[in-house]
Amino acid sequence: MRNLLAGNPVIPVITLDRVEDAVPLAQALVAGGLKVLEVTLRTEAAVEGIQQIIKHVPQAIVGTGTVCNEQQIKLSEDIGCQFMISPGATDNLLQAAQASSIPFLPGISSVSELMRGLEYGHRDFKFFPAEAAGGAPVLKSMSGPFGDVRFCPTGGIGVHNVMAYLSLPNVLCVGGSWIAQPKLIKEKKWTEIEQLAREAFALAG
Repeated sequence: MRNLLAGNPVIPVITLDRVEDAVPLAQALVAGGLKVLEVTLRTEAAVEGIQQIIKHVPQAIVGTGTVCNEQQIKLSEDIGCQFMISPGATDNLLQAAQASSIPFLPGISSVSELMRGLEYGHRDFKFFPAEAAGGAPVLKSMSGPFGDVRFCPTGGIGVHNVMAYLSLPNVLCVGGSWIAQPKLIKEKKWTEIEQLAREAFALAG
């Protein structure tokens, strides 16, 4: 997971309501410099949308988000995803991920959850919900006892605070929905989304 996320400091978190939006959205994000895409499994359009992106936007590195059970892990593998991200990490989910053929980023919001993930061999975690769970100061505090752990914080992150996270040495990347905003997707504002992606890429760089 670390190798996949390295060099990709901003990961758009995508919620697809219409399959038809998947390919032009992915093309806009990739054109703006953001090639690692997390598509959440929250909607009926998600699975077919992911398949369309994989087929038609080969430059994109596509993974599933909101992976919450063993069935969704298997689904992620079956449709050809390159990674999976979960908002949390139960023992059942961590055990299922161990048998998976693709990288898995478990979500944590506390030190105890982090330590459970370490017991399963993970070194990289989603920190969620980042702002509500204490934000950048919490991740800075964790760097002391867990110096080899890296994070992808997600939740409440935008242009106003993204650098507070990316400036931390234990943050690999951030996940955010401010780039692929639902309103812009609904209105098919692909040029605006591409510009937001360019700005995020430049900001992170």
